[in-house]
Amino acid sequence: MPFCNVGTQLPSPVADVPLNNDIKIFYRTYGGGPTKVLLIIGLAATHEAWGPQIKGLTGATVPDDVVWSEEEGNGGIHVCAFDNRGVGRSSVPVEKSEFSTKIMAKDAIALLDHLGWKKAHVFGHSMGAMIACKVAAMVPDRVLSLALLNVTGGGFQCFPKLDQQTISVAYRFLKAKTPEQRAAVDLDTHYSQEYLEEYVGTDKRRAILYQQYVKGISTTGMQSNYGFDGQLNACWAHKMTETEIEVIKSAGFLVSVIHGRHDIIAQIYYAKRLAEKLHPVARMVDLHGGHLVSHERSEEVNQALFDLIKASKVNMSPHDWTNLPKKESCKYSPLNVLDFLALGNSA
Repeated sequence: MPFCNVGTQLPSPVADVPLNNDIKIFYRTYGGGPTKVLLIIGLAATHEAWGPQIKGLTGATVPDDVVWSEEEGNGGIHVCAFDNRGVGRSSVPVEKSEFSTKIMAKDAIALLDHLGWKKAHVFGHSMGAMIACKVAAMVPDRVLSLALLNVTGGGFQCFPKLDQQTISVAYRFLKAKTPEQRAAVDLDTHYSQEYLEEYVGTDKRRAILYQQYVKGISTTGMQSNYGFDGQLNACWAHKMTETEIEVIKSAGFLVSVIHGRHDIIAQIYYAKRLAEKLHPVARMVDLHGGHLVSHERSEEVNQALFDLIKASKVNMSPHDWTNLPKKESCKYSPLNVLDFLALGNSA
């Protein structure tokens, strides 16, 4: 099986986080060609969640299927997707201290070394986008472009909006103990209600996806408590410093921030704020979808990724790439947990 032992890699001079010799990262590669793409998935998900992007970018449907996709003139795309520590077939540390977005970024860098990829386009979703940001700040010379799907800045920004629906979803997620319970709550977490209620033939999409999710979770197994708690801790502790933001802005690669405007987990306000901080190298792609917009609007997401790859290849200037104004005033801020506590204290 394809594993990368992160402990076999030499420590990076730009990262002060030690490698754990016992950690193995499970990965798969798809397609082939000179264009390298590293996909980093989010909380509680395995590499298979990148399915629509793997198929769209490479034309491959199974691992190690060497397909050279000439679509969009990319001359062949070689994709690597992997299970983060704590989920799937990768190692599951038992200590929360062994989980952080910086540590997990170092896992990703070790995987690049293992594959022999000197440079790659780095695309991340949700927690994976947080990890991708750390990778870009730690080894900017190895990043060709950066795509951040449904990203937040970590910490309290990971909390959903405080309304009855999202509080109920969060409670059900934490209490889910079976594939059936987990599948039911995942649907409400990942997709917009409009998308779930659409009919596909004679059945609602919700019913079709529910069966697919139960089968998938039953096959891979429920994530362990150690893995979930560790990954959640990584999200909570995540923060991008101003210095790290400046490193990304000055590195010379382009950034695409892609988000579903109906995401109840990662609020789009924070994604837009991050994109604004990365001006002028960032472009904001606002799509009609939920947290798993990569599935709900896969064609549009894939096109945005192709656009990013193409713009990077022709060395498009940030001025021509960005669709953000230099400075944008914030008209509103979503109610978060800290605001809620403050209101309670003032009552």
